[in-house]
Amino acid sequence: MSRIGKKPVELVSGVTAEIKGQTVEVKGPKGTRSFTATDDVTIAMEDGAVTVTPRGTSKRARQQWGMTRTQIANLVTGVTTGFKKELEISGVGYRASVQGNVLKLALGYSHDVDYQIPAGVTVTAPKQTEITVEGIDQAQVGQVAAEIRAWRKPEPYKGKGIKYVGEYIFRKEGKKK
Repeated sequence: MSRIGKKPVELVSGVTAEIKGQTVEVKGPKGTRSFTATDDVTIAMEDGAVTVTPRGTSKRARQQWGMTRTQIANLVTGVTTGFKKELEISGVGYRASVQGNVLKLALGYSHDVDYQIPAGVTVTAPKQTEITVEGIDQAQVGQVAAEIRAWRKPEPYKGKGIKYVGEYIFRKEGKKK
């Protein structure tokens, strides 16, 4: 039995869910999101909450049960509070700035890196060494943050590069004489 799948997804005030077949559409103060589940699960509305139950006892049905419930819970979280990833830049001369719909990164290359910010995601640079990625789609926010981080991953000797706030970088000792 899926411990996660058994829990109903509570809909907070200001959020409405509409179920059409296998598609769940959630509307909230920050926007609208939808998710289409596989035929291995049944989705229903009961007492202001969305419940997910498996159709059968196959391994795939049990896998989809918990995953579908989590996806629906992420839709509700996204349209109410949204998702946020914070990145930190460390290194001499490394900095970031947002100009319109472009994130400009100076990362020690011979040229500045221009990252086009996709629709549905808000990228801000409150300081030159901080980047904040926000949006209502958890997967898209994580993907944008990963693409920004990929330009200069933190290196283990001095820790220079772009890292997530709170990320631990395994440090190595340099050469000894």
